[in-house]
Amino acid sequence: MTSRERLQATLEHKQPDTLCIDFGAPAVTGMGVCTVDKLRRTILGDTSHRVQVTEPYQMLGDIDEPLRQALGVDVVGVSGPNNMFGFPNERWKPFEMPDGTPVEVPGAFNFTLDPARGLLIYPEGDTSVPPCAVMPHGGYFFDSLSRQQPIDEDKLDPADNCEEFAVLKARDLAHYRSAVDRIYEQTDYGIIMGLPGTAFGDIALVPAMWLKRPKGIRDVAEWYISTAARRDYVMSVFERQCEIALENIELLAGAVGDKVQVVFTTGTDFGTQRGLFISPQSYRDLFKPFHKAVNDKIHELTKWKTFIHSCGSVYDLMPDFIDAGFDVLNPVQCSAEGMGPARLKAEFGSDIVFWGGGVDTQRTLPFGTPEEVYCEVRERVDVLATGGGFVFNAIHNVQSNVPIDNTLAMVRALRDIRDGK
Repeated sequence: MTSRERLQATLEHKQPDTLCIDFGAPAVTGMGVCTVDKLRRTILGDTSHRVQVTEPYQMLGDIDEPLRQALGVDVVGVSGPNNMFGFPNERWKPFEMPDGTPVEVPGAFNFTLDPARGLLIYPEGDTSVPPCAVMPHGGYFFDSLSRQQPIDEDKLDPADNCEEFAVLKARDLAHYRSAVDRIYEQTDYGIIMGLPGTAFGDIALVPAMWLKRPKGIRDVAEWYISTAARRDYVMSVFERQCEIALENIELLAGAVGDKVQVVFTTGTDFGTQRGLFISPQSYRDLFKPFHKAVNDKIHELTKWKTFIHSCGSVYDLMPDFIDAGFDVLNPVQCSAEGMGPARLKAEFGSDIVFWGGGVDTQRTLPFGTPEEVYCEVRERVDVLATGGGFVFNAIHNVQSNVPIDNTLAMVRALRDIRDGK
């Protein structure tokens, strides 16, 4: 099979010729830039290349073609024209990570150093407005900063929380069309595309780090409070967001057609390490109607499979995810309560594709031995890949400070699986 055929078979719950692998297609399956640098140096012997930071919020490194080939990657991703800080990935310039790793960042990656907090970055690279995120001293990625304005309950306007949602313009559609066409025509990789504006209440997006002066409810804690205390307000935001999202789905369906196989629809987390972040009834009342509307529109117009990223213990929401029309679950956090891989595969494996779960990024990969990493990868693949319906990835992004010997053990396990060892 080609990589594209391998992904398609996997999405259709058919056993592919070999394991389908993803590293770095969407922004939740990538690797920290320092890990990518270490892999290139070790596997490719490339000591002079500066890895590009393609997702600067999480400081994820570019899995480029030589590394893609070395890792056996089957899937590549298409995202919007701007990154999480509101500027395009272009006009690359040198930057040094806290551990000394030399990398490249986009030209508008403008920052200042705060002695107390760390490295401050700015929306659209505009240092004349308040910073939107901070990379703490010794850290490897950014945390969003609260830019919440005083809240006047009598003047709250849901339109303020809809500022970032708009019908795609011709130039945006051209961006998606060009990116998809290039991958589809020049490679045989599977394709996943990020959908704009379909992630209802994704807490990574609520602070709107790409906006210079965001209005509405933008503080993380305040937003979570609002899902209970200001339910009508949040519902109004979601209703308007959904109207725009449905229109954009139609436009994108016309622009890229069925060259795309999977679409990243939402990254809203509903689980914690030990249980749900939200009650099942609250999910059904507040989120599920919009998830279903989006998924139904996608399935009506296209052959795209829909991808939900939701961390933590979401076992009790799995029937609702499936009923809402999701085709793919990521990251499959097997380390969370109730998320054992054998249980998930037995109960839901025929209804939803598992994309991730291949190795624990909380404990085993960063803190285990190489042998423990190798064995866990083999065990997870044995359980989750049987009968199809599994795309290998770690549980969320591989961090920049993971020991290189452990990352190499994961790669070695995947190669041995592909070689039938």
